[in-house]
Amino acid sequence: MITSLEHWSQAPFLDGVTFGSTGSYLRICGVAAGRIDPADPANQNIPWLEAAVRTPSGHVEYRTPFEILRPARAERGNGSLLCEATNRGKKLLFPYLFDAHTQSNLLNATQQLGNAAPLHSGFTLAWCGWDANASPADGGLALDGPAAHEAGKPIVRVVRDEFVSGTRHAILDRFRLSYDAVSLDRGDTVVTVRESRHGAPRKLDATQWRYVDARHIVLLPEGSKPEPGWLYDVHYPAGGAKVLGVGYAVTRDIVSFLRHEPGAGALTGQPVRDCLAVGISQAGRYLRGFVAKGFNRDERGRRVFDGMLVHIAGAGRAFVDDLFAQPFRTRTQHQDCDFPEHEFPFSAALTTDPYSGRSAALLADSACDPLLIETNTASEYWQKGASLLHTDPMAGHDLALPANARAYLIAGTQHDGRPGLSTDRGSCTNPCNPHDPSPVLRALLHALHEWVRHGRLPPDSRVPSISRGTLQLASELAFPRWDGLAPPPACNDIPSPGDWIHPGQPRFRYGVKVCAVDSDGNEVDGVLTPDIRVPLGTYTGWNSYRAPYPQGVLGDRRGSFVAFAHTPGDRCSHQDPRPSLRERYASPQAYIALVQQAAEQLVKERLLLAADASRYVIRAKAHCENPG
Repeated sequence: MITSLEHWSQAPFLDGVTFGSTGSYLRICGVAAGRIDPADPANQNIPWLEAAVRTPSGHVEYRTPFEILRPARAERGNGSLLCEATNRGKKLLFPYLFDAHTQSNLLNATQQLGNAAPLHSGFTLAWCGWDANASPADGGLALDGPAAHEAGKPIVRVVRDEFVSGTRHAILDRFRLSYDAVSLDRGDTVVTVRESRHGAPRKLDATQWRYVDARHIVLLPEGSKPEPGWLYDVHYPAGGAKVLGVGYAVTRDIVSFLRHEPGAGALTGQPVRDCLAVGISQAGRYLRGFVAKGFNRDERGRRVFDGMLVHIAGAGRAFVDDLFAQPFRTRTQHQDCDFPEHEFPFSAALTTDPYSGRSAALLADSACDPLLIETNTASEYWQKGASLLHTDPMAGHDLALPANARAYLIAGTQHDGRPGLSTDRGSCTNPCNPHDPSPVLRALLHALHEWVRHGRLPPDSRVPSISRGTLQLASELAFPRWDGLAPPPACNDIPSPGDWIHPGQPRFRYGVKVCAVDSDGNEVDGVLTPDIRVPLGTYTGWNSYRAPYPQGVLGDRRGSFVAFAHTPGDRCSHQDPRPSLRERYASPQAYIALVQQAAEQLVKERLLLAADASRYVIRAKAHCENPG
């Protein structure tokens, strides 16, 4: 429960800029302090709560920053609270859903809001810290959670960190450990390196690395850099463990406070009629765990979130349930592959786990279940086991989702698809995929709000299907081949949970499948935006690494885009079997008409807003005027 609000302040948002009929907004920032009763059954699913440091009264305490944006004139708001679960402490709502081309936690410029649609619609927005390992830099929201002790003393364990240079971020010049090393004696630490996931690790001797301090390691001789794409494992004695699972209770308690406590009116301006949650990528995985562990019921038995939009989480959860957990990890075919991410149950539908024999569903079939919308891109089918949301655990047959759940594949899109992406290859072989799924997300968020507020059912799920023949093993795909294309490698596996500190071979692997493709290599099922239904090239959710990075494996969560040739002659010179633009579209006007038809159909199906449909047509006209 929340016990106090500390250091909170209120000021006009962006100096009072107005957002349509809603008018101006207020920004409210502060710190919420709370306590958890370990004896309360509502807290029994907090992992390692028994190890948390307690107060003399036997409670566990926490403090977390929060931020709220609400209409300055509360009566102009729509009465809905839209809570974004932060991703590693960051706010991703505006760049991923609302066309902002830059991400900033500070939200100190209008361009960081994109089209600012939720503010124009009168939502009250809220964020709080749930991740005790998140960085507070640049306005990041990090939970100040309880330390973990054993017999009254801080816990020390040998743990493992993994480092890979250049695949997801810039080239590393040092390794930053997730926890403080309690000993800087190099004899207590083992550093190994391997070229690939299945490669044999080679131990680095004491002349090849050193500690800079308790949190950083560098390679020797001085100035040495890690080999690009190679896997460096560090086993070291770590201290400073926190009970990270307390984050579940923090989210529950803050939202429950805002919804039900009389004193919350000073923050929200008016009573909260309903509450939606949005989680993107890691934050979506966190929300899946939040629901699965029963935290959508507060300590007084009330529903916390009425609806949830979980985007690009695949079938995974956030890594918070262990001592010395590392929530920032994200398991892919090459990187972080031995860290825990997938835990049964995967689907909102009831299934039986062939590994454990247990039967369960992500949703509890109770009055406290949220209305759940899960959206994924093609990358989550290739890397994150997204097919497990709607098939049995061995991918033998389709599942019927419960009435309060929907799943959608936004076809032909990569994991971090959003406005403004380039086709730059980066560390990958093929040009990367610039396809933007945000128009579909906006329509589905609108549908979720109508579902919660008015009971209007959202569109039926749109996912590939075993029964329709549109969900296949990656090895069964009939993908076209042409000069210069790196063909799709195998998709990532989804193993049973194992030892992440001293990993071995998985005891069991679940069944995963991907969407079938047409003769162009474009996916044939799910939500097909006008870009995919009336394509200018092939859009995939997979890519592969190029030298000097490990070749023949999936290139993180990136997709590929390969444009169609302009003329039959261009096509033939590259032995490209895909019809050229001139062959498939009789004229620019014919192309524009097809785009308009595809957009209008999605509007009828409530998978696209009318304003976004118009933008597709405008963009198609611009392309025909300047085909590039």
